[in-house]
Amino acid sequence: MDCTALREEIRTYLGLAPPGSPPAFQVLEEEECEGYSRFLISYGGSEGDEIPAYLLLPQGSGPFPGVLIHHQHNGERHLGKSEVVGLAGDFLQAFGPALAQRGFAVLAPDSICFEDRRPNRQGTVPDGDNDFFQHYNEMCYRLLRGSTLMKKVLDDANIGFNLLKNHPLVDEARIGVLGHSYGGNTAIFQMALNTELAFGCASGAACTYGQKMRAGTGLEMALVIPGFSARYELTDLVKCAAPRPFLLVSATEDKYSLDAHIIEAEARKTYAQLGAADRLVHHRYGGGHALTEERFWNIISWLVDTAHGPTSP
Repeated sequence: MDCTALREEIRTYLGLAPPGSPPAFQVLEEEECEGYSRFLISYGGSEGDEIPAYLLLPQGSGPFPGVLIHHQHNGERHLGKSEVVGLAGDFLQAFGPALAQRGFAVLAPDSICFEDRRPNRQGTVPDGDNDFFQHYNEMCYRLLRGSTLMKKVLDDANIGFNLLKNHPLVDEARIGVLGHSYGGNTAIFQMALNTELAFGCASGAACTYGQKMRAGTGLEMALVIPGFSARYELTDLVKCAAPRPFLLVSATEDKYSLDAHIIEAEARKTYAQLGAADRLVHHRYGGGHALTEERFWNIISWLVDTAHGPTSP
């Protein structure tokens, strides 16, 4: 099956919403930072809810390349957008400022059940088991209704993309997606299924369902899609990213990206058929799941080169 047909089949299987009108957003706070402005904004989600996010805009008149950054999970549902922009959590998750200072417009939203999208809880204060069970219920209730958490996550993600695409300072032909771990899962799915994304990077996320189930590795809740692994694999999603530039970042002792090299080898065949074998890039490191300074800066460098350099789509 060719990529176009496979992509549409998976989109239909997940029941993704069609592209909508560009969302209006409200600016709640504004702060001038070194080399960029940081805006706390809010815009409508896919189910009539509100999505809080940080929008970082470089100094200058643009148009700038854009990147939608999906935050990690790490069992810390009290963190989301704030970690991406360096206000809380792990500084090696603060991709937002590093990219904004290098000329990218950045959108970093909270995913559902994280940070300010936790029911009855806002801010970066953890709420123990309650944070877990609220997230668990979001998955379970959707399964009972015949839907999935992944559909909600991706529908919201595509609204974020649409916001960037229609921002007057953003070059709509140079918008990418980035994520580590949970964010990397979202990046793989979104890159595969939204062909308007020009490039993408997924760190600590390229691992097949088969490998995870054989090893007894836990599944992030959005990955629980009834019947999905009987028909598709993560490899199929990476194939659907072709021929656009895509960086996979993995590590030899990371159970969440353990067989990324096998995914790469299979997906590269599809890239090669489209004359774009060099656009699928895989950086494999020794070590575990957590980002290191080396990985962080290599991701930044690849994104800068891809958005501004000769491989720019």
